[in-house]
Amino acid sequence: MANTRIVTIDLNFQGKTQAIASYLIRHGDAVVLIESGPGSTLSALEAGLAKEGLSPRDVTHVLLTHIHLDHAGAAGWMSQQGAVIYVHPIGAPHMLNPEKLIASATRIYGDRMDTLWGEFLPVAQNQLKVPNDAEEIVIGNLLFLPVNTPGHAEHHYSYIFEDVCFSGDVGGVRIPGFQYLRAPMPPPELHFGRWRESLARLRGMKFSHIAPTHFGMFDDVQWHLNTLDETLAAMEKWLETVMMRAPSIEELREEFTLWMEEESKAKNLSEDVVRAYSLSNPIAMSADGLMRYWKKFRSA
Repeated sequence: MANTRIVTIDLNFQGKTQAIASYLIRHGDAVVLIESGPGSTLSALEAGLAKEGLSPRDVTHVLLTHIHLDHAGAAGWMSQQGAVIYVHPIGAPHMLNPEKLIASATRIYGDRMDTLWGEFLPVAQNQLKVPNDAEEIVIGNLLFLPVNTPGHAEHHYSYIFEDVCFSGDVGGVRIPGFQYLRAPMPPPELHFGRWRESLARLRGMKFSHIAPTHFGMFDDVQWHLNTLDETLAAMEKWLETVMMRAPSIEELREEFTLWMEEESKAKNLSEDVVRAYSLSNPIAMSADGLMRYWKKFRSA
């Protein structure tokens, strides 16, 4: 059963197209989503499902790549509609009791929490499935392989389905129409070494399309993974140079923002595309991730 139809649902995050995707796969009675998206985009998810003649109650399973709010925020609500939710073992406790996750996100986003992310409800215990690394997930006639891929976050799975890799955030952020991608590097678990190992592991697997959550499906897998590797190397080198000056976090944010702006100009990215990148991958947050990584793993 090759080449099942995969529908990319654009969740129109903050009114922006091509920022967050949820991927729909259906076969027989199985209606599967990769990513629920955040609570704030439920109306776009409902609209995307309606185009396929479906409602949220028809969704049988949701596979989360990781528990960050832009990927998993609406999973609890989806479980209330009847969906079974799959998540990485390290992420599972936070899906049952999201208080800590919400508290740490609130420290970052403050009073923008609700506008950005909407409601984050707990997943019911009996609807949470926690597959092990490389333990095949069988849903009707559909087979998904969860692949442990830390680096962006410790609680990160990529999913291999037929000849597609749903790469969450470990596959970077890439907006269609440009030969360009970025590595999203939020605190607290960014780790360059583990990320490179994850990419090496994905490289060893057979797939001909890669589908990051931000955004869409690409068929130049080798270019994509190689460029991401090069991007990580460039980031780490830049960080080593900048940290020799022992900048404050404000200075690091400022320098990183300038670097990204210069790169956007060099790549001729339109304002619209730059906005999609910064919504999918806030620049200041990557600077915070870089600082945290440096203090935790390098300066020691």
